[in-house]
Amino acid sequence: MIYFTEIEGVPIFDVFGEFVGRMREICIDPKDEPNRVAFYLAKSVLGGWVTIPYSQVQSFSHQAIHIKLAIADLPTDAPDEAWIWAKKDLLDQQIIDVNDRKVVRVNDLNFDVQPADGYAELRVVAVNVGLAAAARRLLKGLLPKHWIRSLEGWLPSKTIPWQFVNLIESDPARQWKLRISYERLGKMHPADLADILEHLSAQDQKAVLTSLDEETAAEALSEIPTRKQAHIVEGLDPHKAAHLIEEMPPDEAADLLQELPTETSTELLADMEKDEAEDVQELLQFEEGEAGALMTKDFISLPESATVGDAVRAVAEFEGQIETLHTLYRVDAQEKLVGAVSLARIAVSPDSKPLSELSAETLLSASGHDPQERVIKLFKKYNLLSLPILDEEKRLIGEVTADDVIDLVVTGW
Repeated sequence: MIYFTEIEGVPIFDVFGEFVGRMREICIDPKDEPNRVAFYLAKSVLGGWVTIPYSQVQSFSHQAIHIKLAIADLPTDAPDEAWIWAKKDLLDQQIIDVNDRKVVRVNDLNFDVQPADGYAELRVVAVNVGLAAAARRLLKGLLPKHWIRSLEGWLPSKTIPWQFVNLIESDPARQWKLRISYERLGKMHPADLADILEHLSAQDQKAVLTSLDEETAAEALSEIPTRKQAHIVEGLDPHKAAHLIEEMPPDEAADLLQELPTETSTELLADMEKDEAEDVQELLQFEEGEAGALMTKDFISLPESATVGDAVRAVAEFEGQIETLHTLYRVDAQEKLVGAVSLARIAVSPDSKPLSELSAETLLSASGHDPQERVIKLFKKYNLLSLPILDEEKRLIGEVTADDVIDLVVTGW
């Protein structure tokens, strides 16, 4: 195993044994080989920088590098900014550790030397985020390399395999880096992603959210406290922010927009799809502390005459958060609530059975302008999973779910 901190500054000798300069940087070209060092950069004794292709490296160690070219024949082309540079892009940068679900800092890089056809390849194996790597950098130049290596055995070492690395890159022109293992990042639980986002700078939050698909990004954003959501959204492109808010549950979207300046909220609502914007605007009419401010518009209502088969089809077409769907509601021609049926009862009944025969005997509800205190008391007293919310005309306008009530209580209602 070879570490970058050990090889930075090692002397380079040409085919005749002449001193070329000291190695200052190495670059990886992900479009070619995602883990092979493609070029070595050195400050030449002849003046200027030289770029040494990997295929011209004859031997490699932490003591010296020998190449197959004469110093006069070394290319002086400017390095490609699209490459991943070890020192500039990796060392001291934050990365996402998808296994431990947290943000860590890169202290060093681990490489392996592999013999190839007439040259020596250097391949990155892992990024080193442990205390041993930090000590190695701190002691570099103060102690001999073999002494430092012996001390490392007494310190904890932590590495992340290169194929699992998610680089956070704030520069939009280089965001492809995050997609090195984007699939693993996208599979993380939204709550874990939220924890990661909260520990990043505003620029890095933007980089991560922009690189995720909108549904995943919205789910992660929903797990963050509303006030912090607002800070994050204000740093995003307005068009991107509007699409993320569209993907959020309407009640959470409304809470977020209320935290933003009026001018910003108005701009975002104007950029949202008409149906989603109308749902959110309806929720914004309620004051903080009212039941209507807590409800969601993602619910299923069916005609009085609906059957179990109708309910099953409605559930299959439901586009809201299926995990919060506990109850289906029956309404009359004027959208007034006439009954509620639990999803569990629908699941064990034949398709032809009318929903009216499965409706709960006690129909509980709350007004949109009722205090949230009343909603909490109803959930506690009757062990509810959901509660329909009505307007002044007794029409069904929304639903409060148990998770909303739990969040309200936990956050210090």
